[in-house]
Amino acid sequence: MRRLVLTCLFMFVTASIIADNSHNIDTSGVCVPENFAFQPGEEIEYTIYYNWGLIWVNAGLVNFSVEESEFRGTPAYYLDTYGRSHRWYDRVFRVRDRFHSYVEKETLRPLWHEMDTYEGGHEAWDVYNFYHDNSKVVASTEDSKRPRQIDTIDIGPCSYDIVTAAYIARNIDFSSYNKNDRIPFSILIRDELHSINPKFLGRETIETRRGGTYDCLKFSITLVDGYIFKGGDDLFIWVTDDDNRVPVMIEAELRVGSIKAVLKSYDGLRHPMSARVD
Repeated sequence: MRRLVLTCLFMFVTASIIADNSHNIDTSGVCVPENFAFQPGEEIEYTIYYNWGLIWVNAGLVNFSVEESEFRGTPAYYLDTYGRSHRWYDRVFRVRDRFHSYVEKETLRPLWHEMDTYEGGHEAWDVYNFYHDNSKVVASTEDSKRPRQIDTIDIGPCSYDIVTAAYIARNIDFSSYNKNDRIPFSILIRDELHSINPKFLGRETIETRRGGTYDCLKFSITLVDGYIFKGGDDLFIWVTDDDNRVPVMIEAELRVGSIKAVLKSYDGLRHPMSARVD
């Protein structure tokens, strides 16, 4: 169950990744032509449910927030994500995770990223400093079983840490995609590049446990075999079919049981939540 909560919410296989989405560069050389999906002041929260057998258990929550900021003299967004297990669930598996990043306000290129996690007794701490002029990332990583290690990683022109990648994905224009089309996307897990290529499955209406009904775009991702997931299984994600592109629900099978992240609340969205039907 290691790295359980944020792995699922970010649609990736591990918390220590850099996404390389070079194929999304437009003719002007810009990776993301514009940010239309989010704004400073946005805050979104999810409830995490874990299933083992026939019962879905409310195991924890994850909060995403966006602030206007500055990083080393550059206008920036501060993207902060915090996930935790509920205190009663801590006796089963305690999670305290924080992932946060600074990104350039104009281009959404990541400038700095930190991961600080505690999961079931395992602690990990990673820091990425991005140097886009040199196409490099200097990564400092350590965990409970390994002392600090500093590496330099080559990156492409459209490379993101795990937090930034989640917000970049919300700004992809899906209007040109048809059902069963795949969206080119690759991730670097440590020193190996994996193509995950999410599949667009069409449109569905989703009703959450809290009574909200949302018109959604549905995607699937075939998972990489690893400590949490069984290789070949699909992770499913539903995002609002509007310009907010807010994930509403995420489901995945684990090696033991299954997990679901469900939208709990939102505030400060850039656009009205037009996909919600009361």
